[in-house]
Amino acid sequence: MTAAAGGLVTAERLRAFFEPRSFALIGASDRSAFSKLVLANLVDAGHGDRTHLVNRRQATVHGRPAHPTCAAIGEPVDLAFVMVPVAAAVDAVRDAAAAGARGVAVLSSGFAETGEEGRARQRELLAVAEELGLVVLGPNVLGFVNVAAGVPAMALSDPPAVPGNVALISQSGASCGAMKDFAALAGVGLSHVITVGNEAMVTVGHLVDHLVDDGATEAIAVFMEGVREPAVFAAACRRAAAAGKAVVALKAGRSELAARAAASHTGALVGDDRVVEAVFGRLGVIRVDTIEEMLVTAGAAAHTGPLERPGVGVVSISGGACDIIADLADAAGAVLPELAPATVRRLAEALPPYGHAQNPLDITGAAIMDPELWRASVAAVGADPGVGVVVAVNSLPWRDGAPQENRASFYGQRYVDAIGKGMRECKVPALYLTQVTQPIGEAARAVLESGGVAHAVPGLRLGVDALARIAAWSASRASDTAELGAGPTVPCAVERVPFSEVDARELLVSAGIPVVPAWHVHSGEEAARAAAGCGSPVAMKIVSPDIAHKSDLGCVRLGVTADRAAAAFEEIMAAGRVPAAGGARLDGVLVAPMRGGADGQPAVELLVGVTRDPDWGPMLAVGLGGVFVEVLDDVALTPLPVSPARARALLTGLRGAALLRGVRGGPAADLDRLAGVVAAVGRLAEELGPDLEALEINPLRVAGAEIEALDVLVAWRP
Repeated sequence: MTAAAGGLVTAERLRAFFEPRSFALIGASDRSAFSKLVLANLVDAGHGDRTHLVNRRQATVHGRPAHPTCAAIGEPVDLAFVMVPVAAAVDAVRDAAAAGARGVAVLSSGFAETGEEGRARQRELLAVAEELGLVVLGPNVLGFVNVAAGVPAMALSDPPAVPGNVALISQSGASCGAMKDFAALAGVGLSHVITVGNEAMVTVGHLVDHLVDDGATEAIAVFMEGVREPAVFAAACRRAAAAGKAVVALKAGRSELAARAAASHTGALVGDDRVVEAVFGRLGVIRVDTIEEMLVTAGAAAHTGPLERPGVGVVSISGGACDIIADLADAAGAVLPELAPATVRRLAEALPPYGHAQNPLDITGAAIMDPELWRASVAAVGADPGVGVVVAVNSLPWRDGAPQENRASFYGQRYVDAIGKGMRECKVPALYLTQVTQPIGEAARAVLESGGVAHAVPGLRLGVDALARIAAWSASRASDTAELGAGPTVPCAVERVPFSEVDARELLVSAGIPVVPAWHVHSGEEAARAAAGCGSPVAMKIVSPDIAHKSDLGCVRLGVTADRAAAAFEEIMAAGRVPAAGGARLDGVLVAPMRGGADGQPAVELLVGVTRDPDWGPMLAVGLGGVFVEVLDDVALTPLPVSPARARALLTGLRGAALLRGVRGGPAADLDRLAGVVAAVGRLAEELGPDLEALEINPLRVAGAEIEALDVLVAWRP
């Protein structure tokens, strides 16, 4: 657990905070829906005699005696709810501390969400809480439900009462009600429901870290609008991945707001959401787009845990469902492996002569007369060496009635019973999947429980998409965790001063990164000799630590022949002295041979750069470079460190990856060597340390096995 707020947010304090046994509702009022809901929930859960109402002006609230202060209660209070106007919140926190409270849930609004004045109020509230040693949830929250502990300390109606294995965290209180209601409809049992509001002290990261150690929680669903304390969140997510507990996040704000202004293309390419996408992927966070996806995926992951293999084995009585699942799997990237010969032989013994042993498996209508076919098929597919999870596609009742009556009357109970028997014989996790999105209500749960089926997912698309995400998470989490745990190598002893391209080229060479040959010249005569020595047209660029984008000032000449090199030198130097250059320091010109492709074929130009995100640190970007950077916007991102294997995955994941495989007879890039170069750029950026703002090669020329940096930029933080 990473401590924050003066060391108050610790594992021990959070355990105590979420397991209170006595409560004070400060600001309880007959006009307050909040206090009415919290009181009703606590009374229904058996905490009525330890729940105290506090109102300075009324002796009776909600038909119960009220105290003027917490101190007047006369006995210790574990958790206080602050429901007073914002101006009185600090006094309420002091009052709670006087009664021995260990924590406060601040339901009051009007803090940081309202602007600078509200932020000042929130800072004051936090300072007082730290001074008094109180853990603060909020402000602007609805509270929490610890289902396993029987503590519905929340201002929401109908809190979950039956413990499940998915914890739900929400920055939005209003949306939280819809989320916990859908969880109930989808058959996703909740262990906790926690709203965090403004996260003045306790953040989402602290809660994820806390829940990793919670025995009742197997997966964590998070709705968030932003990430507070990124370092805490990242550390918590790494712990969750290592523990095999999926963190499924619905983060609002996919639309890119504005790229940071930076001196490099890389900085302009790294937008807020792109960074979040890359970081979440690296941390093992499963990102989704809807509440339904979030809860269904978390529910499935809580049941399956990490999959040993990505393959999904499908058993259905409907050939149509098999066809739909095949299409959905193709779109989602889910793997439907071909069944092993031994599995095919085993299934052939059970299926009717007209059945076909394949995946997805249609067990045919013969299963209507012989439910044993369900058991045998599910068990056989669940034993296949290529299958990591089994889904049985069948119907469930959706109308609720008396559970005993539903178990007795549901026509398909015997099929569910047979499926359950087959699942218990499986060597891998197994899920029940309905064909359409339907409520997994009381009737369905009774049928499933009677058949010994542990978990059902409502709807083919939700189910297939969830399993594709879980398989990808399972495959990547170990490598992600290990790679992120690797520290940088020995820091470079480099002076943190503005670099010219000559300085930057020398830095690349020292790191083993190939660069195009070049001559640093200081006169027209030297330029002509260098161009003549190349034996081909050359590129000529100004050398200056103060000019980043040389072509913008006319300080670049391409395709220069030897007879034009001296004149080009003078033109470039003159362009560097114009007022627009701002008095830039000039150190001659760099002369390099023009590069084409290999064997007459055009080369591929890439951008490889590292820029520093203010929240997440150094990010490496790889994409099609040169003039295509802004045009195609085909870029892959990842936090450092970057192994060659990860660099290769970034390269092959580009939309333009086909160019690297060779097109129209052109040579394929040496991907192993190229990945090594990209990884070396990331390693160099790490070695340059926290003072580095940007390190960018654009373009990195790739022509078969020929790889060269043609242009490089190094920028330090101010």
